[in-house]
Amino acid sequence: MKAQTLGRVLLGGFMVTAGVLHLTTQREEFQAQVPGWFPLDEDLTVVGSGVVEIALGGAFIALPKHRRTVGALLAAFFVAIFPGNIAQYVEGTDAFGLDTDRARLVRLFFQPVLVLWALWAGGLLGRRRSTAEEEQAHEEVETGE
Repeated sequence: MKAQTLGRVLLGGFMVTAGVLHLTTQREEFQAQVPGWFPLDEDLTVVGSGVVEIALGGAFIALPKHRRTVGALLAAFFVAIFPGNIAQYVEGTDAFGLDTDRARLVRLFFQPVLVLWALWAGGLLGRRRSTAEEEQAHEEVETGE
């Protein structure tokens, strides 16, 4: 399996898992991370973001032909939720073991990594393929090789 495909499947699986946790056992932890200034109800926000994570993660795995679009949407999602991570640091909110300012600060540096991962795994970063390489890659996706 190509590294980029593995990265796409791993990130997709991570997102589906996180989304399921939003809806089940970790719901209260995720609610604690919704910033006080966010205009929607915390539970509605957590449920909505969980559904989006499941949809994006599942699409990233199941729709390899659309990996560029889904990768871009996933990167945009990571950017959209970043203010919540900043708010968690600024407000000093404890959740998921992030119970010190240092831990919350370190977490902020992982969000750009997720954005880059989504773009790379979606085929939006890296060298541009020649037409022949694109055709071969398209055939591999269609045949599942």
